[in-house]
Amino acid sequence: MKVFVTGASGFVGSAVVKELIANGHQVTGLARSEESAKSISEAGAEVLMGDLENFDILQKGAREADGAIHTAFIHDFSDYQSNALKDEKAIEAMGEVLKGTDKPIVVTGGTLGLPLINGKITEESKAPAESVRFSEKAFVSLTEAGVNASIVRLSPSVYGNSEHGFKGGFGVILAELAKTKGTAAYIEDGSNVWPAIHRLDAAKLFRLALEKGEKGARYNAVNNDKQLSMKEFAEYIGEKLNIPVQSFSKEEASQYFTWMTYFVQENCPATSLQTQEKLGWKPSEKSFFEELEKYFF
Repeated sequence: MKVFVTGASGFVGSAVVKELIANGHQVTGLARSEESAKSISEAGAEVLMGDLENFDILQKGAREADGAIHTAFIHDFSDYQSNALKDEKAIEAMGEVLKGTDKPIVVTGGTLGLPLINGKITEESKAPAESVRFSEKAFVSLTEAGVNASIVRLSPSVYGNSEHGFKGGFGVILAELAKTKGTAAYIEDGSNVWPAIHRLDAAKLFRLALEKGEKGARYNAVNNDKQLSMKEFAEYIGEKLNIPVQSFSKEEASQYFTWMTYFVQENCPATSLQTQEKLGWKPSEKSFFEELEKYFF
């Protein structure tokens, strides 16, 4: 297939590009800068210059491809709501030119903040109306309009080493915060949990969703191995950095966690059992803690 990928030079998107090319697909990647364009070209993909607010460019990329994968997001958390809206509008713009075709588009969402079903976030968990990320809302609108859309919901911590260095989503941000503050922290009793997924495992899932995903399907990019509570994670960081561990009340938490406070108190005991069964996908890369040990400490 000819595949249009947004966020093609990003931490997840660059892995998606390589995964697609390694499996025989041709890729055109969206680039917002010359530096991004160079990275995309060196990976073996064609380049389309533009960004999430260039709707004509987004539609050109989607129109000229056999399918699209949308991984781009503006990661400025100080203006998260505005960026989530830009994300929604970008998805809707690409969806417009896919109406009346059977071309697949895979968009990106998150597991954080989704409702629990029998104690777990499953593929049946749907984003509530008040969700702070609008990509799932846009995905639903596309499917209701007949577009062959599916969504991959990422774990809070997408980790792994790349040309960008070692990253690990919110998990690594918390570890770096603890190192800076001299204290590893959690909120209240810290019983809430977060899952994680390696960027290469996530890339495989995006490819499989594109190749054989079902219209309207929700897929969870989650490693089902043991998911530590936030208290256990803070204790692990405290031990590794030899710093104290502290609990903050919800009222005090913002003094420590600042913009991350909302996310840190969310409970995300997610599972990917249906995703694995339907797509034949299984995470196989090193665990979050194996990678964190190797690159962070």
